[in-house]
Amino acid sequence: MMRITRLADSDPEFESRFTQLLSGNETLDPELTATVSAILNNVRDNGVAALVEYTNRLDHRRIGPGDLEVTDAALQQALTAVADDTLRALEHAAARIRDYHQHQKGRSWSYQDQDGSTLGQRITPLDKVGIYVPGGKAAYPSSVLMNAIPAKVAGVPEIIMVVPAVNDEINPVVMAAARVAGVDRVFSIGGAQAIAALAYGAGPVPAVDKIVGPGNRYVAAAKRLVFGVVGIDMIAGPSEVVIVADESADPDWISMDMFAQAEHDEDARAILVTTDASLPERVENSINRQIGQMERAAIIRASLENNGALIRAGNIEQACAIVNRLAPEHLELAVREPDSYLAGIRHAGAIFLGHFAAEAIGDYCAGPNHVLPTGRTARFSSPLGVYDFQKRSSLIDCNAASAASLARTATVLARAEGLTAHARSAELRMKDN
Repeated sequence: MMRITRLADSDPEFESRFTQLLSGNETLDPELTATVSAILNNVRDNGVAALVEYTNRLDHRRIGPGDLEVTDAALQQALTAVADDTLRALEHAAARIRDYHQHQKGRSWSYQDQDGSTLGQRITPLDKVGIYVPGGKAAYPSSVLMNAIPAKVAGVPEIIMVVPAVNDEINPVVMAAARVAGVDRVFSIGGAQAIAALAYGAGPVPAVDKIVGPGNRYVAAAKRLVFGVVGIDMIAGPSEVVIVADESADPDWISMDMFAQAEHDEDARAILVTTDASLPERVENSINRQIGQMERAAIIRASLENNGALIRAGNIEQACAIVNRLAPEHLELAVREPDSYLAGIRHAGAIFLGHFAAEAIGDYCAGPNHVLPTGRTARFSSPLGVYDFQKRSSLIDCNAASAASLARTATVLARAEGLTAHARSAELRMKDN
């Protein structure tokens, strides 16, 4: 019998126990950081030789620099190797993801102010983007679609994908997804060494402007360390879902949605928040009845026992307050009237409204991006989107009259800051005006 942490906001010990639940895995591992830093420095300093050495040793391969890139022929062959229904599913998901992200595309704009200056913003895509796709124990073609398609919609000219080929094998569905998503080049490398290659360039692997995509803790640490040399999307932590449910929720649906999150890995987090006094008991009973049917039962059990919780909230307002403190990656509003809760939600990466909007659908094909802020970072960050692959440049166009007018203000402020050259530069624009 599995027992999951139970909390109630009416309990005198709720605050201390809830704070402990919030703490999560927030510490950095100095040993891991040192290991990853050494890999990054080696690839930066020694280029493709170091990249090949790490790839052969860590991924159990015997290749040379000329074998790092996956050929166009191999990518094309993957399209014919996957089952027809799998290819149709990839194409259907890609179409929905592309359509959704078209609505995010930013556009340049400008206006003329009363002084006669023209001011605006120019939107341009990044030149080159690197996508990291995990390999090894699992395959994530959905990750290819979610990372590459927004970049394509943004207008990025070149998308470089890296994916480890442990024992010289890459899942054909991942390669087919690269073709469907429009990835330009694919390299069979992984780990911190792949992040280094994308950040600094190594032999045939070009340096990129931004690196996106999930990975293990070595990849996450590498992304953190190269930030500043290149842009990154985010530092992804364990996946998480919070399900808010009322008396209308089906406990079997709730428990399966918690399983869907928990089966990612032992560190994943699935939490129920409910205003119904009987639902925690009914969900826990459902969990224990169904867990034996799950292929990844051991992982689910570890995740729910170590990181899961069933929380009783007194009313809608208190439920929303709990959600906002959790700031979850995924939020399901499995309630009769989700709009009554939505107004009170401020922090969540993706919000699924109603009983039929399963988080699993969002992972694959609903359309919005499944690359989402984890570890309570939804308090200040957003899902991956087209805007992550575009940059903004400010435009300032002054004529003689508007420059003279603005220079009068600029020179006063410059002298107040003690920056004489700034003041004189502005004053030159005031001559003859």
